[in-house]
Amino acid sequence: MEGITKIKELTPESRRVNVLAKVVEIGEPKEINTRFGETKSVTEVVIGDETGKIRLSLWGEQASNVKDGSTLHIDNGYISLVRGQMRLNVGKYGNLNESEETVSEVNNDLDMSEKVYENTNFRRGGNFRRGGNSGGYGRGRRDSGSRGNYGNDEEQD
Repeated sequence: MEGITKIKELTPESRRVNVLAKVVEIGEPKEINTRFGETKSVTEVVIGDETGKIRLSLWGEQASNVKDGSTLHIDNGYISLVRGQMRLNVGKYGNLNESEETVSEVNNDLDMSEKVYENTNFRRGGNFRRGGNSGGYGRGRRDSGSRGNYGNDEEQD
């Protein structure tokens, strides 16, 4: 498959990535309250390839099609930070499918979700205004094109 990003190449800024990885572990679904006052179900799944492993956040029904030991193809995924740690997400603009191509070897020694990133202001397509002369628009607020880590993460794309 062309355009596949290896897990060890993922960074907090990674967007529009295609990942081929094996399901190593499926966590229990958790109910979380989003910053919009909604309750959503999220299941964390550990996936890996020969370069490393990472946690994949699956929202709602996304987790129902995932089987332990299967190989997944994530198309148009992105990285978010949960309490400073990287999570791979599919989002509404991405796709998650079981792949006919298999990943047989997983490097369990490199866990990309272990490292804590101190700067959680990774964002795309916007400015973060910290006071100053903002022309009266969005003073001290994030604009709509940016992402932040406000306690509970949720599906964002």
